[in-house]
Amino acid sequence: QVLLVESGGGLVQAGGSLRLSCAASGRTFSGYAMAWFRQAPGKEREFVAAIWWSGGSTYYADPVKGRFTISRDNAKNTVYLQMNSLKPEDTAVYYCAAGLPVIVAASSNYAYWGQGTQVTVSS
Repeated sequence: QVLLVESGGGLVQAGGSLRLSCAASGRTFSGYAMAWFRQAPGKEREFVAAIWWSGGSTYYADPVKGRFTISRDNAKNTVYLQMNSLKPEDTAVYYCAAGLPVIVAASSNYAYWGQGTQVTVSS
């Protein structure tokens, strides 16, 4: 059984930082892409960042470029999202996903999802 378990969300003031973690288990993810998506109330789920487990190529959505960094720890089977200079518009539930996407930003391309972790940025 594949499990993706997110942690690290919380409440932070604008300008602050948080680091999200996604612990993956249940299969070998070599060759997979790991991604973070987010969904704010009343909005569609949107792509945030992705990293290929093998090779480490990374991709970012324009709103988070220069502020967020995605990384992985192969030994721990964990993917991280370091979020700096947080803004109130970053408030959302953040989801970890794993898959073999043709388009890394397309949520429909990911087969496995975590339960989500809430990030709230106060102004």
